[in-house]
Amino acid sequence: MSDVEELMVPVEAAGWRLDQFLTGALDGVSRSRVQQLVEQGDVLVEGKREKASLKLRGGESVSVKGDLNVTPLEARAEAIPLEIVYEDQDLAVINKPAGMMVHAGSGATDEARSGGTLVNALLYRFSDGLSTIGGELRPGIVHRLDKETSGLILIAKNDTAHEALAEMFANRQVTKTYIALVQGRLPEDGATILAPISRDTVRRTRMSTRRLEGARPAVSHYRVVERIETRFGAFTLARVRIETGRTHQIRVHMASISHPVVGDTLYGAPAKIIALPLSTTRKAPREVLELGRNFLHAAELEFAHPTTGKVISLTSPLPDELAEFLTRLRDHESAAGSEQATSRDPREDDVRG
Repeated sequence: MSDVEELMVPVEAAGWRLDQFLTGALDGVSRSRVQQLVEQGDVLVEGKREKASLKLRGGESVSVKGDLNVTPLEARAEAIPLEIVYEDQDLAVINKPAGMMVHAGSGATDEARSGGTLVNALLYRFSDGLSTIGGELRPGIVHRLDKETSGLILIAKNDTAHEALAEMFANRQVTKTYIALVQGRLPEDGATILAPISRDTVRRTRMSTRRLEGARPAVSHYRVVERIETRFGAFTLARVRIETGRTHQIRVHMASISHPVVGDTLYGAPAKIIALPLSTTRKAPREVLELGRNFLHAAELEFAHPTTGKVISLTSPLPDELAEFLTRLRDHESAAGSEQATSRDPREDDVRG
């Protein structure tokens, strides 16, 4: 079925989640398929896109388009190794590698893209239980990291912990700090980027700060750790703390000030970084650097435990591929740049703004 289905939320459904209501209202359509339609933008509430978790008031009009009977994605357990940084009966913190999707996305319809995700690994490792609030495709998932972003991600093992953690994220009570290497020389040692983010109307895989309609507030604070001047150009290593968790937030914000994250070709960074020639008279092949991922790492996570209230502070060092890329850049520092650049641990500078 691909026609538009028009529904009216009854008063009795007040307080229900949007996906919960639709699963009951649409005959034979699973909750995971409903969540997929919501994420794709095929569900509108009063003419607007909403989240599957939207709490309904009763009386709203809901329109649903798309093929309701497509076989939904399925999250299944896979024996994928996980680096567990912290674990107790309520939650776990995982050090996610770059290249791993957190869960199967709305566009993932084949077997390959449905497998190999963090959720697949979680279902195998925590077979005794994960929170169910995120639905069948996202058990335990409280927040997300982009596929090519590595680092710390928080997992809820039960619904009570999930609800408490989700409220903490919504109230900006979770501190998330990233290490980013960006193209060019950031002009200020520290600054705050206040730029609402919305979906790009032309390229739907991108987000944008240029469109106000439907944009959501986004706040990022950065502080420079190191400036590196090389034959490959200028780069800045920075600590970035985000107050909000919008899709691609750091990547979009850095690109909006003309300093895209290194390796982030979606937002304007080059796939290959080519060195300037050593001599104008020589025609030898130029050196090329390639990273193969975004230089963005979720390095620090701090929050109050949802049950005990104890403050938990966790860190994750730069993965080898990022540390090695930095070393290669520093090996090519120019004489002018070496006077200004410093080599210190990115966590030495505070970015709390």
